[in-house]
Amino acid sequence: MPSSGYLLINKPAGPTSHDIIDALRRLTGLAKIGHAGTLDPFASGLLICAVGREATKSIAKFVKLDKEYIATLHLGAVSDTHDKTGKIISRPTASQPALEAINAVIARFIGPQEQLPPMYSAKKINGRKLYELARSGKVVERQPSNIEIFNLAVLNYSWPHLSLKINCSSGTYIRSLAFDLGEGLGCGAYVAELQRTAIGQYRLEQAITLAELTTINWTERLFI
Repeated sequence: MPSSGYLLINKPAGPTSHDIIDALRRLTGLAKIGHAGTLDPFASGLLICAVGREATKSIAKFVKLDKEYIATLHLGAVSDTHDKTGKIISRPTASQPALEAINAVIARFIGPQEQLPPMYSAKKINGRKLYELARSGKVVERQPSNIEIFNLAVLNYSWPHLSLKINCSSGTYIRSLAFDLGEGLGCGAYVAELQRTAIGQYRLEQAITLAELTTINWTERLFI
């Protein structure tokens, strides 16, 4: 069995991506473990983890792969983090958009575009992570990133909840997309639930939970 390779992990909502890495270190007894793209603590879904020295050297090949998400937006309110973990500000006078209006706004977000990263993110400016600055009450100027939304489809709509399937390029912030969609609809929005369902060719259905991994079987789930 290989002692270095990659694991597809189904991360539950709650722990940080680093918590998953720490758990894998305890399970495998290896220190050299990393992941190919952070999931916010409140988010769940696919996390590609590199186990062992050789795998961690090559983990960059996964980072730029396109992503797929299922997101549930809460309409009629905004959040300072653009998700349910932040300070929620309701917009009680916001009107409920019709599905036709939602589809019309969504269509404007498909394709290449510039996106402003949220203040509550791990993106660094002058060596400091944005969320560290945000937690100290600072808002700094951010440069937009070039991203692309390949597909954006409504899965379900029952006010105030809007569920979307999103296919996008690496570097896309779904929380920023939710905020921008909410502003486009005129009612505000934040992410209530988020699940990453694919990274490139790798699907969530192929992943394993930490609860299913043991000190005996973890090598059997490695791929190279």
